[in-house]
Amino acid sequence: MPFTKINNKMVEARVLPGQRLFSQRGAMIAYTGDVTFKPNLTGGQGGVMSMIGRRVANEDTPLMTVEGQGSVMFGHGGHHVHLIDLAGDTLYVEADRLLAFEGSLQQSTMFMGAQGGVMGIVRGQVTGQGLFTTQLTGQGSVAVMAHGGVIELPIVQGQPVHVDPQAYVAHRGDVRNKLSSALGWRDMIGRGSGEAFQLELSGHGTVFVQASEEKL
Repeated sequence: MPFTKINNKMVEARVLPGQRLFSQRGAMIAYTGDVTFKPNLTGGQGGVMSMIGRRVANEDTPLMTVEGQGSVMFGHGGHHVHLIDLAGDTLYVEADRLLAFEGSLQQSTMFMGAQGGVMGIVRGQVTGQGLFTTQLTGQGSVAVMAHGGVIELPIVQGQPVHVDPQAYVAHRGDVRNKLSSALGWRDMIGRGSGEAFQLELSGHGTVFVQASEEKL
């Protein structure tokens, strides 16, 4: 695992020859050793199609490629940082939540309707997450950002987990997500979308939730 927590808002990454990391541009705080930073114009490991999909929807987040030998400290905007290790599975996370991730992970873009149908698309618009989300697949580590820290909630078959859409950070596993409402239409009058709707996640996996309703 190349990432080590310095504190709740900073991580340190070990960079080795022949390996690479990707990070948000502007997330580097300090580094030691012979390390280079280059703008990544093709959407990380997702290639040109990943970049085009996001740019069509105006949802792309600039990345930089980190290579060489040394140590790099990352942090951004004073946000809390949470580390996630993938072991051949897939993490679904918004691009602007990504602080840094290993180059061994394959990055791609998923249309929001793929996991939740029409309500998945509606979810993206209601929560402000847009029409696309980022997939990271393979073996490696990811550093994600959140407001107020992150908790991990297990999702098991037959027991859906409901979270505030604004508090959702990411999820992993065989999970289907959709917007649901526990309120009748009469009750919803005068309420904002965060109060009227819940994000329902079902299947088997984990959802990562921040301790805040504030978006990045």
